[in-house]
Amino acid sequence: MTDTQSARSIAYSRAPFSTWLGVVCLFVLFGLIVLAVIGPSPRTSDYEETRAKKRMEKLKALHEETQKELTTYAWVDKNKGVARIPIDRAVEVTVAELAQKKPVPAGPIATPAAQAAPAGGSPAPAASQQPGTAQPPQPSVPAGSPAGQAVASPAPATQQSPAAPASPVPATTP
Repeated sequence: MTDTQSARSIAYSRAPFSTWLGVVCLFVLFGLIVLAVIGPSPRTSDYEETRAKKRMEKLKALHEETQKELTTYAWVDKNKGVARIPIDRAVEVTVAELAQKKPVPAGPIATPAAQAAPAGGSPAPAASQQPGTAQPPQPSVPAGSPAGQAVASPAPATQQSPAAPASPVPATTP
């Protein structure tokens, strides 16, 4: 038994050292990678200030370029005869063209179709109407017609007065 115990103790004594050595090597390798990636990057406020100055210079150059495009004449495609003109002149030309055109007359305004009352019921009585009495329909006046002229709205052929009894009318053909 002593031989097996001594063999086990020897095997266990070598494994921890190699394991510790491997862990330490991994930490050193990780540290070198971090140092290689993060190490050269500057950490001062000067770095941010220089980046901000570069962005401002690029923005200024872009603004100057767009101002030049908006305020000067240039060829876009000389072969096709397409040119760029200043924006102020383009607005003047467009306004002049629109001022010369006459507006297109509007078509007639379509009125909504009259809604049919439910077949089995009568419309709700108005506040001034007495129960049991029927009032004739009032003609409606469209907004565009003169005040003295009244235009009657057509009633559906199937709608009957609730006070009048339904009577069959014979169809006549001329």
